[in-house]
Amino acid sequence: MITTQRVLKALSKHGSRALLRVKTALGAAKDRHCPACGQDVAGFFRYGTEAEWGCIACGASPRERLMHALLDSGRITLPNGGAILHCAPNEASLVRRFSAGAGDYVPADIDPARYDVPGMQRLDLMAMADEARFDRIYASHVMEHVPDDRLVLRNMLRALKPGGEAWLLVPLWKRPSEDGPADLSGRERERRFGQWDHVRQYGRDFSDRIAAAGLEVELIDAGSLPADQVRRMALADTLFRARHPA
Repeated sequence: MITTQRVLKALSKHGSRALLRVKTALGAAKDRHCPACGQDVAGFFRYGTEAEWGCIACGASPRERLMHALLDSGRITLPNGGAILHCAPNEASLVRRFSAGAGDYVPADIDPARYDVPGMQRLDLMAMADEARFDRIYASHVMEHVPDDRLVLRNMLRALKPGGEAWLLVPLWKRPSEDGPADLSGRERERRFGQWDHVRQYGRDFSDRIAAAGLEVELIDAGSLPADQVRRMALADTLFRARHPA
C-alpha cells in the first residue's frame, strides 16, 4: 500500500544516503561504527523522523545494530548448537549470525516468498504448535502485526525450552499500548499506529502482556549501554528479553 508517509520516508532515506556517500567520497572522517557489518563509516542515514537510522555501508537499522552490540558484549548469548526460530528474517547480518552456530535454525514467516533466505518455512505464529523446541525465538517488529498477541506469546512460551528466551522488539510510543479494531482501514492504521499493516501500537507496558503469558521479562534499552558506544554505533530501540522459567 503506497501512502504519503511511506513516500516521504523513502525520499528522506535516499536523500540522506546520497549525501553521506558524497561526504564519504570527499574524505569525511569515518568516526562511527556499524557492529552489523563491522565497518567504520562517516555516519548513518535518515529514515523518516530518525536522523541516524541506517548504516551507509550495509543498511543495518538501529535495532539490528543493537542486537549485534548486545551479542558482542555478552549481554545476551546464542547457545552453541541450539535451536533458533527467526521470525521475519529480513536482517541479513542476523540471519548469518543466528544460523552460523545453530543446530536447528528455522527462518519463518507467514509469507515466506518475501524472503531470499535458504530454508524459509511458512509459519503462522497464531497457530504455532511446537513444544519445548527452541532455545531462542527472535521476532523484530513482528508482534504489532499479529491479530492476537496474547495468544502468540503463549505459543512462544510453549515452544521454548525451559530457560529459553524470546527476543522481542516492537515500535514503541510513550503512551500505554493500544489495540485497534479488526475492521480498521489501512489508512487509519497508518494514522494511529504509524504503518498501514500495524494492528496496534505498543508502549513499555508490552512487558505486562509478556509476563501475563508466563514469561519472565527484562527490558534492555539501548540507552543503558555506555554512552560513547551508543553514539558511535547510533544505537536505539528496546529489547524485551522474555525467558521461559527454568
